[in-house]
Amino acid sequence: MAQITKDTIIGDILDIAPETAPLFLSIGMHCLGCPSSRGETVEQACMVHGVDVNDLLAKLNASIGVAE
Repeated sequence: MAQITKDTIIGDILDIAPETAPLFLSIGMHCLGCPSSRGETVEQACMVHGVDVNDLLAKLNASIGVAE
């Protein structure tokens, strides 16, 4: 998988790398199956949940084995 960026759609991430789900759950995204959450970008989800986008991106990319 290519590097995850702030513009990557969460549904796309979950489809390709379902092992990232716990990271989204850890920021309070408990409705990963909802169409609205799956259509959000990483940046949008971070804004809604008050999370630093760069911190989450680092964790997501590390979890899929991609260095930033």
